[in-house]
Amino acid sequence: MILFFLASAHAAPPQDKLAKQFVGAWRLISIEGSSRVEPRSIDRPTGIIIYDQSGRVAVQIAYKLDRKPFANALGTPEEKVSAYDSYTAYYGTYTVDAKEGTVTHHLEERLRPGGRGIKNVRYFELKNDRITLMPVEDGKGGVLSRKDATYKLVWERIK
Repeated sequence: MILFFLASAHAAPPQDKLAKQFVGAWRLISIEGSSRVEPRSIDRPTGIIIYDQSGRVAVQIAYKLDRKPFANALGTPEEKVSAYDSYTAYYGTYTVDAKEGTVTHHLEERLRPGGRGIKNVRYFELKNDRITLMPVEDGKGGVLSRKDATYKLVWERIK
């Protein structure tokens, strides 16, 4: 009985009809604006976001196309800082709130330490084979309205 409880504690939430539209792999097309929460230099970003039907999500984004390889296997401290500052990744579960027009990524872990339990809430727009995600946070502990959300990540479904 204890094993069942532990396994179910990490189960992803069931998905409704709208959430099923998220299911699949999406390629990052563009990042528009600048993040108030995590400002960084962006130069031709690439990335992938994967939503599965069980309610799991995984995201990887390289903010610069010309990321330099390390000179040796371990890399110098400067090389590590550059690599860390030009990349982000996380995974967890997701839920869709149709009424609010948001998708929430419930982080289980991320590249930057201390992410477990964070909820990345994003406004979304689904149109044809594109999804646009706009962070809800204003960087000051408040919430942006949809019309004030200027930082946008545009994704295209991978077929």
